[in-house]
Amino acid sequence: MHDEFLMGNAAIARGAIAAGLNLIAGYPGTPSTEVLENVAKSKREGTYVEWSVNEKAALELAAGASYAGARTMVTMKQVGLNVASDPLMSLEYVGVKGGMIVLVADDPGPISSQTEQDTRKFAEFSKLPCFDPSSVQEAYDMISDAFELSEKYGTPVFLRSTTRVSHGYASIKVKDENEYYTNTPEGFVKDSKRWVIFPRLSYANHKKIEARNAELTKVFSEYEKNRICYADEVVTRNHGAADDREAGSLAVAAGGVSFAYALEAMKVTGKLPLMKVSTPFPFPEEKAAEFLKDKSEVLCLEELDPVIERELTYICGKYNLKVKIRGKLTGDTANAGENTIDSVIGDIQAFIGADKKADSNKAEGGSDATAESNAAADKAEAADVPELPVRPPVLCAGCPHRASFYAVKKAMQGRKTIFCGDIGCYTLGNAMPLDMVDTCLCMGAGVNIAQGVGHIEPDTKCFAFVGDSTFFASAITGVVNAVYNQADMTLIVLDNSTTAMTGHQPHPGTGHTMMGEIVAKINIEQILRGIGLTTVETIDPLDLNGSVELIKRVADEPGVKAVIFKSPCVAIVPPNKALHIDQEKCIKCKKCIREIGCPGIVINDGRVEIDTSLCTGCTLCSLVCPVGAIS
Repeated sequence: MHDEFLMGNAAIARGAIAAGLNLIAGYPGTPSTEVLENVAKSKREGTYVEWSVNEKAALELAAGASYAGARTMVTMKQVGLNVASDPLMSLEYVGVKGGMIVLVADDPGPISSQTEQDTRKFAEFSKLPCFDPSSVQEAYDMISDAFELSEKYGTPVFLRSTTRVSHGYASIKVKDENEYYTNTPEGFVKDSKRWVIFPRLSYANHKKIEARNAELTKVFSEYEKNRICYADEVVTRNHGAADDREAGSLAVAAGGVSFAYALEAMKVTGKLPLMKVSTPFPFPEEKAAEFLKDKSEVLCLEELDPVIERELTYICGKYNLKVKIRGKLTGDTANAGENTIDSVIGDIQAFIGADKKADSNKAEGGSDATAESNAAADKAEAADVPELPVRPPVLCAGCPHRASFYAVKKAMQGRKTIFCGDIGCYTLGNAMPLDMVDTCLCMGAGVNIAQGVGHIEPDTKCFAFVGDSTFFASAITGVVNAVYNQADMTLIVLDNSTTAMTGHQPHPGTGHTMMGEIVAKINIEQILRGIGLTTVETIDPLDLNGSVELIKRVADEPGVKAVIFKSPCVAIVPPNKALHIDQEKCIKCKKCIREIGCPGIVINDGRVEIDTSLCTGCTLCSLVCPVGAIS
């Protein structure tokens, strides 16, 4: 073993490699993306790595490899689990042979997602075991545990991370290469009674799953990462005469990164008995019953749903324990968003009461005066820290998407339209002054939403915007539906030759794979013509006048038609020379700012100027300027 300073996602990748990973597949999505990328950088010989076209394809690929005895991992963010859920729900009934981990990175906040979903609840729904690491080290360690459990019980297993675990850094202990486990797949053994799902087999396997999960509640009660801390220290609440509960100790139960926050918080609030829940499903019932037996009240700290809180409430009823369980359901903790150390400190202080805060300070050798002095010092220090500047999400300076949106906006000015957006950089087309995203639901949905509006409002010109990566991931079927059902809509493909939002991963249209192979690019125009579109036009959006005229012509054609705006992402090509504003020509109309909203155009002492550190020389602003002052 040796020490390394790693990001949580890198630690998960290294843990999987050390545990004998044979295949990994996924679809990029923050905060999960770096897991697969780090496997690609550090993989052992013979390990297969793939960015699949979507999460469903990734999971089905991994299932096949697991049938053959390979140790596999599938990576995704929480909304990607929705896409993968179809095969996953059936795979639970069929089972696997080689260990299979479904890595899902949840995004409390949310910071970069359209939902706050809790994979722990999905684990309960799908009846799949779930591991919930609280630190970078635990994320590394749990991979091996999850693979072993998966193979022992023949089931896929969730590893549920969250943003602060996935993107946190820590110095952790990792195995030397001579300590790595090597998994040699047996190969696929034909057995239709095992691998072909039929209702009768599903019924039999369902009973086995329920029995297995009942067993796992006992197994997880002995699991070393489900533990009770500070059991020798007791803090009690003084109950009034009207309270018929017996006085007992106050305690905290926590899981995931909230456990780490609780440890930090207790340096301020004083220590409380603390239960760490590392396997939220199946829940370690016996361990929890042992923890609860001498408590009067327990505060649950968790992200996002009240999973621990509900389980402890159930256990109190089952074991006839008179313990008040507090958390999200009782309004003692927030029911949305991330937890932080500060929020957890506040939750614990409110839970134990102000008198307990003072008592804990005295127990550490302090006094009320010292506590007040420290609080005043903290307040003064906080007052000296300037507020962070507000940076609203915006398309990058020079982004070709800005020109694409602007061209469509100019072409359709004064007409009844709807602009259906999608998930990716181009969601930012909703920002003023472009204001070009009327709807955004989930990946690929814009294509179908445009059809729905068009069938109800035939006089509306319906547009659907989709990126090149999302086109392959989930929009193709929507286009097939549009052609088959004779919709009247215009598809706008914003092709910037990468998966930009998540960090420039390859996709089927880029011509290379995560294995480093150069492959034939899959041509979007040819796909669209193969589906049945007769009008498919490709143009560089920075040809603004040509783009406007093209949109005017294509939008008035009947049926389903497409315009592919093709121009590379500014982050993957060298920038051109920055533009300059001739102040003698500039009339300060600010049309360049009001029309396109590029962050590279700024106002400085009343003068409109180009920020040369941001400008990529795309020339869009020069085409907008009415007096030719920008060159």
